[in-house]
Amino acid sequence: MEERERPSVDVVVGDIADVATHQAEVYVNAANNELWMGAGVAGALKRAAGAVVEEEAMAQGPIEVGDVVLTSAGAMPAPARAIIHAAAMGFTDRTQIYASPESVASTTRKALDLCDANHYRSIVLPALGTGVGGLDDTDCATAMVSALRDHLAAGSNLQRIRFIVRTPERAEVFRREIERVLG
Repeated sequence: MEERERPSVDVVVGDIADVATHQAEVYVNAANNELWMGAGVAGALKRAAGAVVEEEAMAQGPIEVGDVVLTSAGAMPAPARAIIHAAAMGFTDRTQIYASPESVASTTRKALDLCDANHYRSIVLPALGTGVGGLDDTDCATAMVSALRDHLAAGSNLQRIRFIVRTPERAEVFRREIERVLG
């Protein structure tokens, strides 16, 4: 039986919508369960992809916190092919549902599964649930990297996984977790 080569996993401080730098097929949006795209990661991806991506996402919602939906990449240049909207947080009756390690792990798993189901080879993920989601960096990194480990252990065609973060401090938290969990 042929052993698969381990995909590259890295962490970069920067802008998730910088396709020229990331050169990935799939970009993950830190979404809410109603799937409208406001500020932060969602705003950056909406500016890069165009309003059509928000329209495509909202047509599939609302969804449960912990779920994901797939849309086109809109106007984002190749190699971008899709955006996965990962609802690690949300709203119910105008009350915020904050992100949890469980909702972040769930959305991460489902995003990775969608990549394999659609034969995508590269993905860029933000630190889901941080910022307005309220989750701290360590809990986020632990949930996301553990979900990645489990996904890879089950077999995956992904070749490149990139975590994109906004600060060097958050990048260091992710790098430590990747080293601890993935070795």
